[in-house]
Amino acid sequence: MNTEALITMLLTQGIVIGFTAYFFYKVLTIKPKSEPDSYSENDEEDVDQHQ
Repeated sequence: MNTEALITMLLTQGIVIGFTAYFFYKVLTIKPKSEPDSYSENDEEDVDQHQ
């Protein structure tokens, strides 16, 4: 493998690993949203309406 191909391969792998690590870190450190539970909101509905 020539030098240019090796540099291109290493740069591409470095960029992909960098993006993956960055977004994985963001997913692990995101704060949960305070959304209501959609299942508990549907408790009052009639169960037979989907027939």
